[in-house]
Amino acid sequence: MDLDGLQRLIEILPQGVADYLRSSQECDELQEVVLDFGYFPEIRFAQSIHRLESLSRVSIENIQEVTQKISDFNTDNRAGLERTLHRISAIRNRHGKIIGLTCRVGRAIQGTLDFIQDVIESGKNVLFLGPPGIGKTTQLREAARILSDNFHRRVIVVDTSNEIGGDGDIPHSGIGSARRMQVSSPDRQHAVMIEAVENHMPQVIIVDELGTEEEAAAARTIAERGVQLIATAHGHTLQNLIKNPTLVDLIGGIQSVILGDDEAKLRGTQKTVLERKTYPTFDCLVEIRDRNTSAIYHNLASVIDAYLRGEESAPEIRQRAENGDISIEHPSHGIQEDVTEAMADISEICKQVHKEGRSREAAPQNESVRRLQKQAAYTQGLNAMSIGKEPYRRVRVYPK
Repeated sequence: MDLDGLQRLIEILPQGVADYLRSSQECDELQEVVLDFGYFPEIRFAQSIHRLESLSRVSIENIQEVTQKISDFNTDNRAGLERTLHRISAIRNRHGKIIGLTCRVGRAIQGTLDFIQDVIESGKNVLFLGPPGIGKTTQLREAARILSDNFHRRVIVVDTSNEIGGDGDIPHSGIGSARRMQVSSPDRQHAVMIEAVENHMPQVIIVDELGTEEEAAAARTIAERGVQLIATAHGHTLQNLIKNPTLVDLIGGIQSVILGDDEAKLRGTQKTVLERKTYPTFDCLVEIRDRNTSAIYHNLASVIDAYLRGEESAPEIRQRAENGDISIEHPSHGIQEDVTEAMADISEICKQVHKEGRSREAAPQNESVRRLQKQAAYTQGLNAMSIGKEPYRRVRVYPK
């Protein structure tokens, strides 16, 4: 947790609220502070909400005291503290006067992608979905750090509200060596996405909250130019995205097709059917169900086609236990597999390769586990590849 950054946020709050937070044992779980004119201050922790009725109701002076200590509000009514990840959002009355503030804590948390890192480093275009506050932006930030620092790729973050890289011209260290392009207003995000590709030769572009047709079109342009795209979009599940007319192009678009009599008879369907227009912008979709559980659709085109035929495709479920153990539930057989032993095996093999300077092989594993094993080897500065044929396909680790 960014303790120094949290103290900077506490310092800009009204005195009574700041004193309460400094004495609270839940301070490290703080998520939001809400200050609304005429209401009692509200403190939102991860597991509880406290309304500070022992303090005075929030005054306009309290709100002005906070706004004088932060950067100017953008057109999206968001501001921040320089070189921190905290976000302050304003509520205005109909005359444009600020009458409410939501002060949201931002944290750069390493390790949030450890159980799906193989998906990120595969080079595929990845789309994250999930409800607000579930950690989508945190995972984008971690993806920027991993790809720029560990894999030395040219990464550009298109940061519309400075939520990924923090406020100020120098981005927060949470994005690693990635470059950051700020966006002057939300309605220019799509233009900056294209500008990033045309002017700065990135290998990876990371962008938060695709939400308009222009942004969906820009995303397709980036993908067609061979640049890896990692993004989030509005929606909780794949079904939300399919039913969103603005963003459905991200998954290839949907059109109604009239079949001939012979074709309809051959398919065993009605003459009017729904089909995918084109190939999806994104290869893989990750539904973030909670901070330690994700549902992954690896082949998004096949999943969409099956959905339009009325078939349901089960995702791969990955979970991280409290002790750090990772489990994977494969859709084909629904059996949960504990990968802890396989990862311990690859860790020991990496130690032996470093010590002996020659290649060694792990025990046979399925494709998902092999991806995790190879990622672990790369992290330790080694090379790895899959060898053999199923069901004996395995990972070989060797020195660089």
